[in-house]
Amino acid sequence: HVQLVESGGVLVQPGGSLRLSCATSGYTGRPNCMGWFRQAPGKEREGVAVISASGGAIIYADSVKGRFTISQDTAKNTVYLQMNSLKPEDTAMYYCAASCRYSVGWLLPPTLSYWGQGTQVTVS
Repeated sequence: HVQLVESGGVLVQPGGSLRLSCATSGYTGRPNCMGWFRQAPGKEREGVAVISASGGAIIYADSVKGRFTISQDTAKNTVYLQMNSLKPEDTAMYYCAASCRYSVGWLLPPTLSYWGQGTQVTVS
């Protein structure tokens, strides 16, 4: 039974920084990719950043490039999202996801097979 548990979401002021964590369990081996997505009230869920199992491929949404960094600790089966220079428009529920079904479209939510419950980030 695959489980993903996010943590680290809080209320932060604009310009501040935050690091989200996602601990995974229940895998046989490692997922081929892991990523972060977000959904603001009244909006569709969107991809933020995705990283391959080797770390050799990383994709960011244009809106977060240069501000957010995705990383992973394979020994701990944990993926992180370091968020700097936060803006009010970054306010959303942030979800961790894993296991890409396809070799393309990794920032599209339907591509990912497993999801966490989310952690709320509020920038205000």
